[in-house]
Amino acid sequence: MARYVWDRKTYQFRDKKTGEPMEVKDDNAICAPMICSDIPEYRSPIDGRWITTRSERREDLKRNGCIEIDPPKRPRGYKNERYAKKHNLPLGTR
Repeated sequence: MARYVWDRKTYQFRDKKTGEPMEVKDDNAICAPMICSDIPEYRSPIDGRWITTRSERREDLKRNGCIEIDPPKRPRGYKNERYAKKHNLPLGTR
């Protein structure tokens, strides 16, 4: 997925890597990037510091040697052995 940054000189979004302007498919349509809301404040369960932004969360995890588990990382595949075998699909492991 492309990432865009706002260019203050030309008043348009540009691709972060290439510098090309963001493609607008319909001139009458509203074209804007998606913006994710920030996370709610919480105290780090590791060292008790307040975490207020996603960047602080990443720094806290890195500083304490932890990894993010949202969403949980689990092997892909089907649980039902009979169904997987019948349709020649991968069987998940636990």
